[in-house]
Amino acid sequence: MKLFLDTANLKDIQKYAEWGLVDGVTTNPSLIAKEGVSFEKRIKDITKAVKGPVSTEVISTEWKGMVSEGKKYAKWAKNIYVKCPMTPDGLIATQKLSKAGIRVNVTLVFSAAQALLAAKAGAAFVSPFIGRIDDMGQDGMELIEEITAIYANYNFKTEILVASVRVPRQVSEAAMLGADICTVPPAIYEKLVKHPLTDQGLEKFLKDWKKAKQ
Repeated sequence: MKLFLDTANLKDIQKYAEWGLVDGVTTNPSLIAKEGVSFEKRIKDITKAVKGPVSTEVISTEWKGMVSEGKKYAKWAKNIYVKCPMTPDGLIATQKLSKAGIRVNVTLVFSAAQALLAAKAGAAFVSPFIGRIDDMGQDGMELIEEITAIYANYNFKTEILVASVRVPRQVSEAAMLGADICTVPPAIYEKLVKHPLTDQGLEKFLKDWKKAKQ
């Protein structure tokens, strides 16, 4: 499973890229607004910092505007994937952009039916938001299982990009269910690598080594 970093912060991207764990980056207007920089400049900087896909979200709510924005974004770098919302207009834009050779990440997906429509529209990625589903008292991982089954049944090429990850366990669960990608914020990257038993084991090894040298 590929791991994407969900951020627009260049320092975070460079830090985790050094770990060899950034297969791509997902952004949205909210993340870029936090950085206080030009939208275009920041996206271009991110596309240079990582070789993998960089999801860049449209602002328009009607398909003509989405297509126009998507075509503009696609000219900025070869690794840009245009994020379109899971709406009727978003599906139209997804079809038109995909036919133009521009890869689309359909975002804000909350049901297996929506994921099916996104795949039929030609989406390269589909982004189910599992954390927000959990917030409603439902199980986001059940949605991943359903989408995985549907895509396998019909051999869709659309990749499942698990989004809105809140805890490390969701990353491993997504991998066990066969999701293609999981995008996580920097805080989750930090937690993924840590375990108290690892820290305790390392501490014990170091103490034993000091004793052995005496």
